[in-house]
Amino acid sequence: MIANDVSFQLFSSRASDSLDEQLSFLAGLGYTDVQPFFFAPPDDMATVRGDAERVRKHGLTARSGHFTLDFFEEAGDRLEEIAGLYGMSLVVVPWIAPEDRPETGEGWREIGRRLSAYRNDAERRGLAFAYHNHDFEMVPLADGSYPLDHLLGKDVPLEPDLAWMVKANARPEEWLAKYAGRIPAVHVKDVAPSGECLDEMGFADVGHGTMDWPRLWERSLAAGAGLMVVEHDKPSDWKRFASRTIEAVRGFAS
Repeated sequence: MIANDVSFQLFSSRASDSLDEQLSFLAGLGYTDVQPFFFAPPDDMATVRGDAERVRKHGLTARSGHFTLDFFEEAGDRLEEIAGLYGMSLVVVPWIAPEDRPETGEGWREIGRRLSAYRNDAERRGLAFAYHNHDFEMVPLADGSYPLDHLLGKDVPLEPDLAWMVKANARPEEWLAKYAGRIPAVHVKDVAPSGECLDEMGFADVGHGTMDWPRLWERSLAAGAGLMVVEHDKPSDWKRFASRTIEAVRGFAS
């Protein structure tokens, strides 16, 4: 996979004044795909329809999207409609709110069973499904097991965020190997040296942090990733982040 195949998570550019500004700038840099995000089922589908048209107008695709659990629990038809408008083939649960996080393995397994049911429903709708991690799923429980293993069970695919794994003192290579064949996409993010970029949650532009991304890129592809999605949770300058990151990616993914 070369740099021209790289996607960009639009959460990273949410500080922009407009979607058109984001899409125009990203297309100009050479990104060809974006990953939209949806915090709740929208009341106005006309806006969603217009946004999807803007993506196409700028010559971009949106092969995947992030949708909160509310969609899968309450608005499956609406999710399917949105995915169809954008041309998405992969839909991802990106987050479990703190108040909904259990403390026991059985509690996490119960959520995992729900994720498995959402995966089955997505497949019936012609969509692939995955769960996206942060750091909290990587913290061992009292019995030594990991919430992420309980969430994924035997059949839930993973869109791993390798930088959040590093934040949790986990080894990304081990998790990529463990779930190889169940990884349709990977989030490409970097971690700053200790004490740096504190105003950016300790994350860095890809290629300017501490992670060995040339190696991790190869490992991600070997694990089956068909989509590599650039992301930064809180860049102080999203244009700088987008520019420096795709330049770095071109250096190790060409």
